[in-house]
Parts: sequence; C-alpha cells; structure tokens
Amino acid sequence: MLLKDLPKCPVDTTLMMMNSRWKVLIIKELLTGTKRFGELKRALCTITQKVLASNLREMEENGLVERKVFPEVPPRVEYTLTDIGYSLAVVLDAMAEWGSAYRQFLKLVEKQNK
Repeated sequence: MLLKDLPKCPVDTTLMMMNSRWKVLIIKELLTGTKRFGELKRALCTITQKVLASNLREMEENGLVERKVFPEVPPRVEYTLTDIGYSLAVVLDAMAEWGSAYRQFLKLVEKQNK
C-alpha cells in the first residue's frame, strides 16, 4: 500500500484497513498474542480457510500483521500484530464500548414497549 493510494479522509483510511468483519475479528484475536493459522480458524468458527488466508495476506501486505514461517516439517506459521496493528486496539475498544451501550439502549427500548 502506498500513501498515494490512501483516501484523503482518515476515517475512510481506517475503514479501508478494516474493511471486513473478519479483519476486525482477526485483530481482536491477535490482540491477545501470537496465533497459528489453526488457532485463528478455531477461534473464528464460521470463517472459511480461504477467507482467513485471504484476509491475513491483505493484512500482512498492509503492515498490520507479521507472518513468521518456521523451517520445520510440517511447516509452522505464526501471525502477530505489528505495532501499527496493535494501535487498532483503541478502535476496537471504542467499538466494544459503543456496542455495549447500544445493547443497553435496546434493553431500555424493549422495556418501554412492554
């Protein structure tokens, strides 16, 4: 990714880096530490292998994830967030906070409608 390829709007840039639900969930999983492909697949139950591989590849190309291949048989590959990837934690925290507040809002609305 080159600077000239990014949108002018910083919010749009953030959305571009996290343009799928899966990328957000992958980042959430990697915030707890390095994971192997299989661990990510199990944690994200309904994601397909193809979609996980594709998202990880894009995230690596964008500098959010580092992929480390160990020269063993069978090969072992681990994924870790880079520093810039870890910096998205505040974004995910804000999303979690908003999501919790919205759930509370809906509970109040449902109580009022009873």
